[in-house]
Amino acid sequence: MAYRNLREYLNALEKSDNLIQVEEKLSPVLEIPEFLRQVMLRKGPAVLFNNVKGHPGWRVAGNLFGSLDRIKLALGLERLEEAGWRLVGNLWRKPPYTLTEKIKAVKLLTGLESYLPSETGVAAFKDIVVEGRDVNLYSLPAFKTWPGDGGRYFTFAQTVTVNPSTGSASIGVYRLMIKSPRELVIHWQMHKRGRLNYLESSGREGMPVAVVIGGDPAFMLTGAMPVPHPMDKYLFAGALAGRGVRVYILPNGVPVPSGAEVVLEGYVSPERTSGEGPFGDHWGYYDKPTHGFPVMEVERVWMRESPIFVGTIVGRPPLEDAWIGKAVERVFLPIIRTVIPEIVEVNFPVYGVFQGLMIVSVRKTFPGQGKKVINALWGVGQTSLTKIIVVVDEDIDPHNIDQVIWAVSSNVNPQRDVLVLRDAHTDHLDPSARVPGIGGKLGLDATRKFREENDCRDWPEEVRQDPLVEEAMKRLVEKLLGGEVSGRV
Repeated sequence: MAYRNLREYLNALEKSDNLIQVEEKLSPVLEIPEFLRQVMLRKGPAVLFNNVKGHPGWRVAGNLFGSLDRIKLALGLERLEEAGWRLVGNLWRKPPYTLTEKIKAVKLLTGLESYLPSETGVAAFKDIVVEGRDVNLYSLPAFKTWPGDGGRYFTFAQTVTVNPSTGSASIGVYRLMIKSPRELVIHWQMHKRGRLNYLESSGREGMPVAVVIGGDPAFMLTGAMPVPHPMDKYLFAGALAGRGVRVYILPNGVPVPSGAEVVLEGYVSPERTSGEGPFGDHWGYYDKPTHGFPVMEVERVWMRESPIFVGTIVGRPPLEDAWIGKAVERVFLPIIRTVIPEIVEVNFPVYGVFQGLMIVSVRKTFPGQGKKVINALWGVGQTSLTKIIVVVDEDIDPHNIDQVIWAVSSNVNPQRDVLVLRDAHTDHLDPSARVPGIGGKLGLDATRKFREENDCRDWPEEVRQDPLVEEAMKRLVEKLLGGEVSGRV
């Protein structure tokens, strides 16, 4: 089961030799971010900075989720797919027919109850409360990661909003730029759930918002997960953790995890926006929006004693966000397979920056199925933002790029197997897009073609050795040369 707060998780990291502590005095302006970047590039451990220049009493934690093994540790899972199966596993079961089967099924079908959040009046972050004119966001060790960044940013804070119509909570990791001692600019992009809540609140006096730093690891990771709207993200965080998140209801009505390190409470006015950036983003370029983003007015700051600030950095991969992306891939595989059942496996390559490239293997049973899957993925959830999708047969491992290259090179006829969409919705930060949020998409059907797809000609037979000869010669080669013979590339 997942750890209940950041400090429990840090203790577990230390005990498992997955944490280093830095005593040198370093600044959150360029120095701490660059230290973290160097550690991430070396696939190093999590880091806890105990001496933060200009911010006495604070500590800074980073690279908390910089490997799949650490994410599994944080969530108490052996396989990340388990979290996805908690949400959709019952849909794959045989329905109960007899009364006995139905009685047994009740417990399984109501299993989501254990993942629901529970309200508490106790919160770790109530040690220190700063209000009104005493609020000074510059006193927090927010990062300036790159020299050209337009300000200091919260880079791994969770922004919590509540949909005014449904009451479901949204948790999102958005970059937050400090505009003034009491104001943050929230960079929620056009496709994000926080922005949907913001649009529904238009015309109202102000939308309550909370920004959370630290907390349950499952809660922190949920902010980066593409949970389908309108599912409550606290329910998803509970499924990720294997138990419900304990939440404290702030005076403005927003639920936040009771174990959080820091909570910023305030409002967003629907009429007020501000310029933001530049910011060095995950594509490796500076992003400077051409339009304004909402401004959060912070009314109150809640903090634990000796608070721990959590930050990350983004830029050209592979950095921490790459491994969070791989965790998303694993958690959502069961969900994707529930929606598109012919899918066998998926790979979002680290250097594809998650939204840039997706490779999918399918169990092909009818003509045109490769293109059908591409179009289905472009029409559902977060995969609708993916710029390039490659579909291969089930015997091709999407994680083996050599196999994928063979399939693309052998099976793709560019006149027949390439889909190009013009002016489709795409990642808001894609540097190649014609305008923000609008760009082209490319689909490659690299599956073997049925007769109907190949001008009524049979697909050529692939060479395969006689199994008995293959096995006999494999044993002989291993005997004479030693080691195992590698299989198909």
